[in-house]
Amino acid sequence: MTARPWDAYIPEEEQKAYRAVGFGRSSGFGKRPALLIIDVQYRTVGTQRLPFWEAIKEFPTSCGEVAWDAVANIAKLLEVFRANHWPVLYPYVSPKQGFDAGRLSDKVPSIMGVASKGYEFVAEIAPHEEDILLPKKHPSAFFGTPLASYLINTQADTLIVTGCSTSGCVRGTVVDGFAYNFRTIVPQDAVFDRSQVSHAVNLFDMAEKYADVMPTDDVIAQLKALKTAP
Repeated sequence: MTARPWDAYIPEEEQKAYRAVGFGRSSGFGKRPALLIIDVQYRTVGTQRLPFWEAIKEFPTSCGEVAWDAVANIAKLLEVFRANHWPVLYPYVSPKQGFDAGRLSDKVPSIMGVASKGYEFVAEIAPHEEDILLPKKHPSAFFGTPLASYLINTQADTLIVTGCSTSGCVRGTVVDGFAYNFRTIVPQDAVFDRSQVSHAVNLFDMAEKYADVMPTDDVIAQLKALKTAP
């Protein structure tokens, strides 16, 4: 079996325990996918590819090189969606104002002082005019936004969830998408986190309970098969 991101962190015995219960089955793809690109802004990626400890000198919220690796894979997915005119949605962190201070600013004070450049979308995967932009204030892209309404309007039945961070906004969105009964797919190398342990463990948990988790190339193969299906 091909090694998965969590194999180095989740003991085989624990993985067998999940299998014994019946977790981890695939939900598969539906017929109308939508691509979510969550929080891929310079504040999480940096304006250039740098190792983590260098990247956080520019933006304390940056994730470093792993972010740029994910951006390259998101770009591949985006190419497929553009070619098929499938919906692309950008849930993103909007600039913080004084009145946004709350529990998040208690936990992560640095998030309140991000420079304006940090809120710009990374140029390599920036939105087009026809894409849907969804400013958000909290981890889940569903919380306090019209995301569900837009998905219903586009008749989407499958969410391809990419972006940052695996353990935070990606996971929150995946759990809520699952609760809304969407088929949910997480390309494991098109999401990123500043902690590789959190990244891997949360991918495992999502794969067991809420989503199908697989490499980007496998997602693209499934999407291309969907495109050619009668």
